[in-house]
Order: sequence, then structure tokens, then C-alpha cells
Amino acid sequence: MKHPISPLYLFRLFLLMLHLTVLAACQRPGKADTAFYYWKQTFSLDKPQQELLQKVAGHKLYLRFFDIKWDEKANRAYPEAVINFKQKINAQLTPVVFITNQTFEKLSLPGIDSLAAHSHKLITKLASSQNLQYEQVQFDCDWNLSTKDKYFHFLKTFKAISNKKLEATIRLHQIKYQIKTGVPPVDRGILMFYNMGKISAKPGDPNSIYNAKDAETYISHLPKYLLPLDIALPLFSWSIHIRDGKVIQVYGKIGKSILSDQNNFDPTSHKNVFKARRSFFTEGVYVKTDDLFKLEETDKQLLDEAAGQLARHLSKDEKRAIIYYEIGNLDPAMFKAKDLQEISARF
Repeated sequence: MKHPISPLYLFRLFLLMLHLTVLAACQRPGKADTAFYYWKQTFSLDKPQQELLQKVAGHKLYLRFFDIKWDEKANRAYPEAVINFKQKINAQLTPVVFITNQTFEKLSLPGIDSLAAHSHKLITKLASSQNLQYEQVQFDCDWNLSTKDKYFHFLKTFKAISNKKLEATIRLHQIKYQIKTGVPPVDRGILMFYNMGKISAKPGDPNSIYNAKDAETYISHLPKYLLPLDIALPLFSWSIHIRDGKVIQVYGKIGKSILSDQNNFDPTSHKNVFKARRSFFTEGVYVKTDDLFKLEETDKQLLDEAAGQLARHLSKDEKRAIIYYEIGNLDPAMFKAKDLQEISARF
């Protein structure tokens, strides 16, 4: 004889199914695209980097074409570190141009119109030389209140000349104070979710590439930002060179393998801080006895934390790109394709 199912049992079953449905929705993988930046002057990817670009990003690449800086002697803006191509590019490409804030401090409005025209001409020339097609251009400039109007004028002029979609990099403070700092006249913003802390000579200070405490003061403002946002996440590490309590320089080329050489360095009581045993040269850098090097690394754990913190404030219903900075100096042994695919899936 079958017993009737009680209403209480059905109600509990309903609550369980509802809970599982909500949990699945919260944990569902995002639909973000993945891409890489390439920031070196000479374009050349080794085979493992090419495989990572294909497997993780489907050949989507944001390629820095050149920088624009101000020449004090010539009193003009000029292109620097223009890309040269050592190998053929097989990628879905977005050209990127970095512009110093000083350039806009110095330029007049007629000079800005000229800069936009010359920038478009050089981008077109470089792309044509490699038969590269592109639909949008990205500009990287950390503008401020005094340069905002000039930079935004440059963007409007470039768009009118090029008839391309435009993207602009956005810093965290420009998210929080968007009314004051202004929103650039572009189609999309790229939130640079790194370099958010002060580079410090104090061994115990937090990682300046990313730390959750600094980020938390800004990211609650993300849902209110007036541009659709893609996300740039760090893949780089660097060492802060400290002498007599002061920062001398930051070096991306001095990493753990060099600092772990016990012929030259001793570990200290602070994690990832190393002390020079003697004076010597490494990677073209003069190291003096007792100099300190504070290694700040990006690893899978840091990326997981950063992505998790960000994803809580971003809708998975909006299609966006996750762009990793950068593949040109990346050691593929440090990050597996699966690691980056899992990070991107958070969005």
C-alpha cells in the first residue's frame, strides 16, 4: 500500500530545488571573452606563448603599436618605441597606443587635432605593412583634471578621422570619482585592475600590483559607471630595488630565479624580500651590498582573489573581455591555459 506524500515533504522538496537552482545560477560560468596584451617593442611569440594565445584567447590580441611622449627639446609630441614585427601575426587584433599625460599638458587644441591625425596615419601604416585588419583602437592615458578636456577632445577628433570604435583604459579612482574626473567619449572602457597600491620601500607593506583592501574602497562604484567595461588583469611580477630605505627602481626582469641565488642574495625575515650579500651586476643593474629587493608576484591565487572580488560587482549578463597583461614577457610555465580559463569563467 502506497503512503500519500505529505504537503510538508513537498514543500521541503520545493525549497531544496529552489536553493539548488539559485546556487547553480550563482556558480554558472560567465560568457566573457579572453584576450592578451602584448607590450614589447618587437613582436615575437615563442611556441608555448602562441599555443597559450590560441588555446585561451582564440588569437585575440591587444597589441601596443607605439607610445606618444613629449620631447622637451623639440617642444613637440613624438612617437616612441614603435612596434616592429619579427614574425607574422595570426591574431584578431586591437591596436593600443599609450599617451603620457604630459603630452596633453603641453599641447594646444590645434596641436591635439594634428596629433590625432598623425596617430591615425601611423596606426594605419603599421597595420597595412602587415595586412592587419582591426575594428577598434584602444588608448591608454592616465588623464587628470587639468588634461581631461584635451584628452577627450583628442578622442573625439580621432574617432571622427578614423571612423573606428574606440576604447580607453580606466583607473580605479576614475571609476569612483567619475563625475569629477569625467567619462571618456569612447565605446568601451578597460578597467585596469592592477597597480593599485603605492610602490613602497617598507618590506612589510602590501603588494602594490594588487591587494584586496585597496581595491575594496573603489569597486562598489562599478555598477554605476557610465561606460560598459572590459577588465584587464595582471600576469606580471616585478622586484622593487631598495637602498638605504628608498626605492631606486622597479625591475620586471629581476625575478625569483635571480633573487633565489644564494651566492648573491640572502632571504630576510620578510617573505619575498632578499638582501644582497655583495656588490655585483645582474641584468645590467648594479646591486650594492645590503641592497634589498622586494619581489611582488602575480600567481594563480592572487588572480583568483582579484577575479572573485571583481565578479561580485559585475553582471554576468553583460558580455565583456578579460584581457591579461601581458603575454610578451609571460613564462607559460607560470600559468597554464586551464588556470586562465577558470579565471575568465568567473565573469
